[in-house]
Amino acid sequence: MKTEQRIHYILRIAVAMCFIGHGAFGIITKEIWCNYFAVFGIGKASAFALMPWVGGFDILFGLVMLVYPVRAIALWLVIWGVFTAVLRPLSGEPVAEVIERAGNFGVPLALLILSGGICSWKHLFAPIYPSAEVSPKTMETVSHCLKVVVFLLLTGHGWLNIIEKKGLLNQYASLGFSHPGKVAMMAGVFEIAAALTVLIKPFRNLLLMLFIWKIATELFYPHYEVFEWIERGGSYGAILALWFTLKETASSSVNLSRTDKITN
Repeated sequence: MKTEQRIHYILRIAVAMCFIGHGAFGIITKEIWCNYFAVFGIGKASAFALMPWVGGFDILFGLVMLVYPVRAIALWLVIWGVFTAVLRPLSGEPVAEVIERAGNFGVPLALLILSGGICSWKHLFAPIYPSAEVSPKTMETVSHCLKVVVFLLLTGHGWLNIIEKKGLLNQYASLGFSHPGKVAMMAGVFEIAAALTVLIKPFRNLLLMLFIWKIATELFYPHYEVFEWIERGGSYGAILALWFTLKETASSSVNLSRTDKITN
């Protein structure tokens, strides 16, 4: 399997994880969702009634992207991912919550870019196949997109650590840390520093470390651990896919250099 195909499947699985995990919270009627419905003036009773429907559609679209990905659904998930993320500050949560969820909308966007984008209305309903032939320019665009996505999700999570988000402090306390605030500050500084490194000069060993960091730390949420971990599939997928794009762009640069030498 070529690198382009590996990246396709990583992004595809990440999209499915993100929306299946998110949809699960609708099925189990996560109470904090009431705040997001309230932005539109929807009361608690109606919100609880609507949650399973919203969650069901999320799961359905996640499964479709896993089995038979379609460009129209990928585009919708980009829009839906941005919309649901923006609801958080609109409901009174920090702006960092939007940034931290960059994987939710950034990963389906990267998948669309990798597949050549959308050329026409008819193209919207064309399936997304794992192409073995992706131009170096397209791969470079995908890499830039993923750099920004990883930068945002790490910055957002680091920001939430620095402002001592209650959920994160509870997470550190549940792990036995006696000073969760200090742990949050150290984690936040590390993640923001790592985010800047990824944006300015990413290197693959750092990305591998960040991939392990994310899939490990997201396991320790005090409630709904499995669903929380699955929902953040976009974060893991973005980091891992970027790791592969750097490998591919490096190989392309080496091949181009060799070609130039032979030509000269």
